Amino acid sequence: MQELTGRVAVITGGSSGIGRGIALACARAGMTVYVTGRSTDHVAETQAEFSARGLEVATLQVDVTDLAAMQQAAQRIEAEQGRVDLLVNNAGIGLTGAVSDATPADWDWLIDVNIKGVAHGIQAFLPAIRRHGHGGHIVNTSSMAGLMPVVAGLYSMSKAAIIALSEALHIELLAEGIGVSAYCPGPTHSNIASSVAKRPAEYGASGYTAPGPEATAFQLTQPYMSAEEAGERVLEGVRRGDMFILTHPEFKAGVVQRHRAIEESFPDEPLHEERKAAIPFLLSSPVYDQERRKPAPEHAPTR
Repeated sequence: MQELTGRVAVITGGSSGIGRGIALACARAGMTVYVTGRSTDHVAETQAEFSARGLEVATLQVDVTDLAAMQQAAQRIEAEQGRVDLLVNNAGIGLTGAVSDATPADWDWLIDVNIKGVAHGIQAFLPAIRRHGHGGHIVNTSSMAGLMPVVAGLYSMSKAAIIALSEALHIELLAEGIGVSAYCPGPTHSNIASSVAKRPAEYGASGYTAPGPEATAFQLTQPYMSAEEAGERVLEGVRRGDMFILTHPEFKAGVVQRHRAIEESFPDEPLHEERKAAIPFLLSSPVYDQERRKPAPEHAPTR
């Protein structure tokens, strides 16, 4: 999806942090932008920031865990614009800590937002992307934690699930001209830490201590990527049709090391040729072929 001018973008969790950065990039590219968010304060801040920059945005207060609300949002946007071209499933929460400390409610909340929230986005908006017949793109925000599950096991579990889902959907929709990307950011200035403190009452007690305002203040002092730079890099991945959008090169060596550890765990023995012949559909996909891979994206150094 290289030509973006005049197309319609929907970004869930787009009222703050990385989501807002992606929304700003879309607006600067000439797209009609809708963002959804759960916090009224963040939605108002987004409206004000876009206005201050001379950009337009439409905001909807929607909880991604509510499928009916997501479907209503999709119906409204399609009725107003006649199409949806880009869906960014960005809404997410960042519970961190030991797996053994999590309560059943922690499992439920993380899965409902980080996994089922993406599912609801796909269920609500993919039909609208398909209906106009001119292709489109879906970006599912995962995390480097999905590729490097070193800490925060529940969070990593949810983000690894999104990578697998995105790869499968990329393969499924390729023939329809609908691209799918798994976006795996590293540390980026966002509100993911503070969102944990806004836990809905229905999810009950947590096994983790919610980060206080000092956590957000500390992050602001760190040399993390800005949400706006992240947004521009995501949009570049959309234009390129990348299956994986990886914006932080600092993680490459660790991911290579992990993948080598996986490769070296296979049994060192002759292949069972009859079994191999019976399961070719499980062994690979043409999307991984060398000739289908693009050169790595190149960016100017940031400070």
